[in-house]
Formats: sequence, structure tokens, C-alpha cells
Amino acid sequence: MWKGKSVSVVFSTYRDLETIRACIEDLFATGVVDEVVAVDNNAEAGTKEEILRTKARYCHEPRQGLGHGFQRALREASGDVIVTMEVDGTYRPADVLKLLAYSEDFDVVCGTRTAALLIREGSEMGFFTRWPNVLYAKFVEVLFNTANLTDVGCIFRLMSRPAYERIAHCSMDGGWAFNLDWMLHVIRHRIRFIEIPVNFLPRSGHAVGAGQSKWKAASIAIRMFGVILRHRLNLIKTR
Repeated sequence: MWKGKSVSVVFSTYRDLETIRACIEDLFATGVVDEVVAVDNNAEAGTKEEILRTKARYCHEPRQGLGHGFQRALREASGDVIVTMEVDGTYRPADVLKLLAYSEDFDVVCGTRTAALLIREGSEMGFFTRWPNVLYAKFVEVLFNTANLTDVGCIFRLMSRPAYERIAHCSMDGGWAFNLDWMLHVIRHRIRFIEIPVNFLPRSGHAVGAGQSKWKAASIAIRMFGVILRHRLNLIKTR
């Protein structure tokens, strides 16, 4: 509970077996998280059992893809405030408190992983990940004349229940471009948001991130560029 509002943290999991249980327990240990919704997006064997050993609520989303998993997680959340994050060890659960600190003044609080002093050694935020994220963020900032942006790929975000209900009907990308698609719907609906720096840590276990393959990163970058253009040309509807 945060200032009288219930807090849900939601995520989709695929290859986080080694980190998922500790992350869930650390979230509840913050003392402010009322609900954790864990969506099994056809995850590796043993993941379901690890989730069921915690107080998290388990759901299964059969449609493969980061976007499908997180959209299911958002639909399942019951809190007044909803936080999305990954549970592969790259984010610090205690940083939920950072996002909540801004929730009084903003309907959406977006984390950014590009603040140099919070990028930990060994994390997947090298030159070819960090600067394309910054470049795309500035591209969005200029095209949509919006607030300061430095990261379009960070999934560590907070959204108020009323803000979520304003965009819940929108069709969004089912894959890796979901983060950006969601952000652009927030911008186009003129929902108040702010971006704040969060810690970005080395990925734990054997989870695979987009930054581990240059070809995969390039493919995602091309897809994201297409999402930006379609939003700017109003080919993606908001109503």
C-alpha cells in the first residue's frame, strides 16, 4: 500500500528460472507491494513451481511474445497503481519506491536505464544498446513534442489505474516493440508522465536479452522505427 493506494507489480517471464523467486520475495519485502502478478509466457520448466512457492498470483499466457505477456499481466492487475518490470535481475525491486515517489504528480512514471552512473558493470547497456535507445527517445520527443525522454526500451514503469483504463482498449505490439508502442499511446493520449533514472544491473542466470545479439538488436530497432512512423502518421489508432 502506498499512501492509501494498493500497488500491483506485474511481469511476464520466459527464461528467468534462476532469479524469479528471489525477485518476487524482494518485491514483497519493500513493504509497499500488495500484489505480484506473474505471467508464465510459456516459460522454461520449473518456472511455474518457483512462482507457486511465493505469494505471487500465477497466470499463463499462451501467445508467445513480450508484449502479449505484459498485456496479459496488466489486464490481471487489481491495484490502484500498476508497476511493470522484468525479473531477470536487471532491475532492483527496491527502485519501485522511486517510481512511487513521483506517482502523486504523474499518471505514468517511466524508468530510464541510460543514466551512466546507474549502469552497473557487466550489464547489457553497451554503446550499441544505450545510444540507439537515446536516439529513438529523442526522435519521439521531437516528433511528438513531448516531455524529456532518454530510453524507449525500459519496461520498469508505473501507471495509475485511471491512466491504464484510458489505453487498455488499444491494440499494441505483441513482441519486443511493446515498450515503445505503450509509451506512444501514453503520449498520444496526453497522459502526464515523467522519466526517472533506475539502476540497471547485469542480467542473472541464463535469461537472454535483446542486447546479447547485435542482429536481434538491429531487428528490434527496425521494428521500433516502424512503430514510431505508424504512430506519427496516425496509422495506429488511439480510439
